[in-house]
Amino acid sequence: MNADRAETVAILALGWLASNDELGPVFLGSTGASAEDMRRGATDPAFLASVLEFLTMDDAWVTAFCDATGVGYDEPLRARYTLPGAEQVHWT
Repeated sequence: MNADRAETVAILALGWLASNDELGPVFLGSTGASAEDMRRGATDPAFLASVLEFLTMDDAWVTAFCDATGVGYDEPLRARYTLPGAEQVHWT
């Protein structure tokens, strides 16, 4: 997946979360982000990565997002690994 597609998937996820009355507040509470942070974050690849990190914590959330947006079920995680901060850490 290229970076443009990854950002598109993440922006779709951000919009879906912002409009989701049940999950949006959970995202805000768990990240400490504000509604203004969400608006500004749409242009920040690191923030978009955090959106996908949150979304991919639960298969039911991924399924609901993908069903609502037409995004492939594998794309949120692939997008997450394309955006900054998902590099594998080698401890040895």
